[in-house]
Amino acid sequence: QLQLVESGGGLVEPGGSLRLSCTASGFGRNYFAIAWFRQAPGKEREGVSCLSSSGGNTNYADSVKGRFTISKDNAENTVYLQMNSLRPEDTAVYYCAAQHPDLLSSCSFEDEVAFWGQGTQVTVSS
Repeated sequence: QLQLVESGGGLVEPGGSLRLSCTASGFGRNYFAIAWFRQAPGKEREGVSCLSSSGGNTNYADSVKGRFTISKDNAENTVYLQMNSLRPEDTAVYYCAAQHPDLLSSCSFEDEVAFWGQGTQVTVSS
């Protein structure tokens, strides 16, 4: 069983930055790939970014490339999502997810999600 706890959401003006954190605890945390998904009101959940189990590979949705960066601190068992140049369309609940990876060296939004975090609200508005 793996527990994921997100933090770092909030209200920010367009063009601003936020850093989301996903801290994992429990058995097997080094096996799973970690992904961030988001869901805006009235829309389907979508993949934002993922990080392979090995930590060496990442993927980003086209809408966030060049603005968001995913990273990992092994000592803190935490995956971060640094979000810069935020736009109103980034407003959503952001979820951290632990995925069963097809390969330890890769990640994909389509990989099976084993565990979800509780979500954290990000609102971009002036």
